[in-house]
Amino acid sequence: MIPGRAAGRLNTIAPQETSRAHHRAAPVTELRQRDPPGPPREAEAMTDRGPIRIGTSGYSFEDWVGNFYPADIRKGDMLTYYAQQFNVVEVNSSYYRIPHPAVFYQMEKKTPPGFEFFVKANQAMTHEGKTDKGLYESFLEACRPFKEAGKFRGVLAQFPWSFRPDDRNTDLLKKMRENLGDVPLIVEFRNESWVSDETFALLEKETISYCAVDEPKLKGLVPPVVRYTAEPGYVRFHGRNAKNWWRGSGGGGDRYDYNYDETELREWVGKVFELANKARSTYLFFNNCHAGQAARSAKLMERLLSLDLSQ
Repeated sequence: MIPGRAAGRLNTIAPQETSRAHHRAAPVTELRQRDPPGPPREAEAMTDRGPIRIGTSGYSFEDWVGNFYPADIRKGDMLTYYAQQFNVVEVNSSYYRIPHPAVFYQMEKKTPPGFEFFVKANQAMTHEGKTDKGLYESFLEACRPFKEAGKFRGVLAQFPWSFRPDDRNTDLLKKMRENLGDVPLIVEFRNESWVSDETFALLEKETISYCAVDEPKLKGLVPPVVRYTAEPGYVRFHGRNAKNWWRGSGGGGDRYDYNYDETELREWVGKVFELANKARSTYLFFNNCHAGQAARSAKLMERLLSLDLSQ
């Protein structure tokens, strides 16, 4: 048993997730009607390729209540319900604060065998450029419950748009790889200047996975390029809300307020399979989290990949 804080503090909603709480829940959607609670769902496409698993970036959003979660759900029951629909999740709260291991211990206990967690790197690592071993040791200690349960799959390092290729930032990537040891490392760039053969060669050499992204087609943002550089294959879907992108979530609009349609996600089916043909495992995460849209998009992508497999 991992010692920790009082139980009442273990199920609090992560800071970046509560930021969207002002969007009130809409009536229950077709998603919940189609997908009632039941045994853990596999959200996984299988062929002679490696498995493709699909999930969302975070899960404890208040504006998912009534859209994805039942209207009467308790916050502490959200992950249990989520794990009935998906078998992998990105933990984003670690970006804001490295938690006590007891927090992740309680989360792990709410998920079934075979469930998987990716944990976002703390902002001190990606946005402040800190590389001291104590920071990384604290981070990995927090992730220990996931690792001990066999559910820890890697660390996502999401860098800001201001992070551009130069000697200092290249050294930061190398130091991050060194400090994480054998833990899979996935890097997501926001600035298109990183999309180059030189970058991909660097990531391959350092055994760092390149995160492909879907986001608005704005000058300076990363285009939808898929490239396998290390395990696992990884894609994140942020939505295409060009109008609010540069405003962020606190400047008059939510950049992640976007609902993908089938045509847009079909653009990715071939790219996903291209990646899965090379990777042992491929993961797709939806970050368009406003009002449960990420869960709906993830379910739609799951269906599209399954339909493609049957053709």
